[in-house]
Amino acid sequence: MFPGPLINATTNDNIHVNVFNDLDDPLLFTWNGIQQRLDSWQDGVSGTKCPIQPGKNWTYDFQAKDQIGTFFYFPSINFLKASGGFGPIRVNNRPLISVPFPKPKAEFDLLIGDWYISSYKDIRSRLNAADVPSPDWMLINGKGPYMSNLCQSYETFNVTQGKTYLLRISNVGTAWSFNFRIQNHQLVLVETEGSYVNQIELESLDVHVGQSYSVLVTANQNAVDYYIVASPKLSNATNNNTLVGVVVLHYDNSTTPANGSLPSGPDPFDLQFSINQAKSIRWNLTTGAARPNPQGMFHVTNVTIIETFILNASTTTIDGLSRYSVNNVSYLIPDTPLKLADFFSNRTGVYELDAFSKNTSNANVVHGVFIASALHKGWTEIVLENNLDIIDTWHLDGYSFFVVGMGEGDWNPESRSSYNLYDPVARSTVQVYPGGWSSVYVYPDNPGMWNLRSQNLQSWYLGEDLYVRVYDADPNPTKEKPPPQNLLLCGKYQQPTLPPSVSPAPNAPSSDAYAYNPHRTRY
Repeated sequence: MFPGPLINATTNDNIHVNVFNDLDDPLLFTWNGIQQRLDSWQDGVSGTKCPIQPGKNWTYDFQAKDQIGTFFYFPSINFLKASGGFGPIRVNNRPLISVPFPKPKAEFDLLIGDWYISSYKDIRSRLNAADVPSPDWMLINGKGPYMSNLCQSYETFNVTQGKTYLLRISNVGTAWSFNFRIQNHQLVLVETEGSYVNQIELESLDVHVGQSYSVLVTANQNAVDYYIVASPKLSNATNNNTLVGVVVLHYDNSTTPANGSLPSGPDPFDLQFSINQAKSIRWNLTTGAARPNPQGMFHVTNVTIIETFILNASTTTIDGLSRYSVNNVSYLIPDTPLKLADFFSNRTGVYELDAFSKNTSNANVVHGVFIASALHKGWTEIVLENNLDIIDTWHLDGYSFFVVGMGEGDWNPESRSSYNLYDPVARSTVQVYPGGWSSVYVYPDNPGMWNLRSQNLQSWYLGEDLYVRVYDADPNPTKEKPPPQNLLLCGKYQQPTLPPSVSPAPNAPSSDAYAYNPHRTRY
């Protein structure tokens, strides 16, 4: 299937996904925005898991703990996302939790993203030489533009006049932000990546790589067909360009095809429009989400920041190869996943914690394993700076963070005076505009090893990421789950080297797979 099958869950459901790898590349899936509470073992990125080898299969087992919203999954290693493998995730409210809008007639998943005609292997082989072409298409649910002579089919969404629909929109692409709009119809924004927002009516919506939104659309026009458009930002793509995605909103019994000019969006180079729209998206403080209490009971107005990360993204050259870096560190993926090294050998021989600065750029550009510690349950400010000429987006696995500020130029402590600390939206992916900065607050209450990365696929693949290690000193194993019974081994741990056994407490169940010794496995 393309896109992949829908995972349609409800808050606190346990989700089992059995992945069969029929590729000739190792494979991992990550669940973009699913927080994997206390269980970074299930977060399918290179720092937490050994890859599923060709011809093998592996079962993910995770819970959508205390979450609602629109998310998606995709392959996280080997540049595989450029070849597909992504699909939608819906996490619905439990029945006892009210939703802040009437039940829609139906829901539609729109996975929209740029697409290369060339094989991902071909693109991957050219990355180090900085000879990387731009994507060729903008696909909507895997289909090309309506009325294109190069496409055999196009996507259609069927609606009934007078009814309201929920559209779940995700940018699953590799590089391009896009502007989304529907001819003659308004969008009512209601949710982003697990947070209900103050409802605002929009003519169009900017969606950046890795981001997800839910909007309501009411079929309140004449019963004919209408264009749905996704066009790239910072691009001169014209309406007949394959980088402009076009599909159809079809009214029941319509016999009139979509016609006329495509609905115009904002100037794709007008970043101020995009910034203003982003700042207008505010958290809904009066509605429940996954829990019956209002979201706003968790305020950031008066929190005490314990530490600040200042992370600067830029391009560089290392040993003649094009790389991306964070604070002059281009991430080097070790053969042994960081989480395995934590568990089996207290990270010995795999990485050094806090070896690189997390708030200034290192003097020399290096290829290194960048692991930053964050104090457990100590509020952290993360400032993301963009020295690139693209709209960058950053994502933190394991968490939602509060987007408190955005600005132009260099961030400095005085920039805090512009922060919104009353109702900043909580989400897991934030855009950073060229030559600008974005600032987020995060509460590191979810122990584990968590990837903080650029969602731009080329940037991520070439080193624009790091890992944040959150350590809970409480030895109670319920504070962080032990490895799964089907744990994969690789790198330094090719053979099943079991840790020393621990005598269980009276009446305690014995372990099926690994004796859990937090004093030995944690730092």
